[in-house]
Amino acid sequence: MKTYQELWQSLTPLYDAGEAQAIVRTVLDVKYGMTLTDIICGKVNELSTDEGEKLEAIIGRLQHAEPVQYILGEADFAGRTFHVEPGVLIPRPETAELCQWIEADSKSKAADNANPEMAQRKQILDICTGSGCIAITLALDIPNAEVEGWDISADALRIARGNAKALEAKNVSIKCRDALQLMRDAEKEQGKWDVIVSNPPYICDKEKQDMAKNVLDYEPDIALFVPDADPLRFYRAIAQYATLALKPGGCLYFEINPIYEEEMRLMLSEFSYAKIETKVDAFGKKRMMKCLKMEKE
Repeated sequence: MKTYQELWQSLTPLYDAGEAQAIVRTVLDVKYGMTLTDIICGKVNELSTDEGEKLEAIIGRLQHAEPVQYILGEADFAGRTFHVEPGVLIPRPETAELCQWIEADSKSKAADNANPEMAQRKQILDICTGSGCIAITLALDIPNAEVEGWDISADALRIARGNAKALEAKNVSIKCRDALQLMRDAEKEQGKWDVIVSNPPYICDKEKQDMAKNVLDYEPDIALFVPDADPLRFYRAIAQYATLALKPGGCLYFEINPIYEEEMRLMLSEFSYAKIETKVDAFGKKRMMKCLKMEKE
């Protein structure tokens, strides 16, 4: 059986040393319950022959750039563990920052309410929900929230519903809706939502050459890519729907492609949204955007 050092070093053709070590530690923790102390004390070399063979098989998959989250079937997000598999995007920490922004705004509004306990239930919609990580996080972290998560992918709907059940998010409903066809029902849903949030596909085909192999080869194209000729197609469709479906004073939040931040601002302005704000993520990228539907005078 290889040592811990030999295991992580076998991944360095794909990952830097720190990331390779973190990946192997995650595998040893989730699959074998090993702590960092256990690893330092050489417990890897005490695995049975069967356990060692299974670990070697996992390392082999990692060497082919398969994401560790798909191999283990889980990903950590905003302090919770979500089930993931190749049918959905792996939740990212910058998306958790988007949730934190929405939660902070919600707390601020609640503090302004003279009697928060009597506040109406907050209606929140997550479009392109994927694993359900945004919808479920907001449902569990925002008091009085009623949340819907929409997606068109059968895999995403199944996985999101499973995550909602596993995490006991009883105030979440997962439904099949096409983000590019939302105007069909917009009139019936006029003024329904306090908050609409989306992390839609936003990576252009031209950006593929700069992407990591583990993303390109394993994560679903339907959740990642948009045509070079129309990079804002999902944002435009969602923003148009939100002009009707948001309550006056309601907020629209997006995770965005930083290279199109200016184009996003222009598009939202053309739909008459106000107080357009961009937020930088922990990696220094203009990754999040928020705007307000104006109150009727």
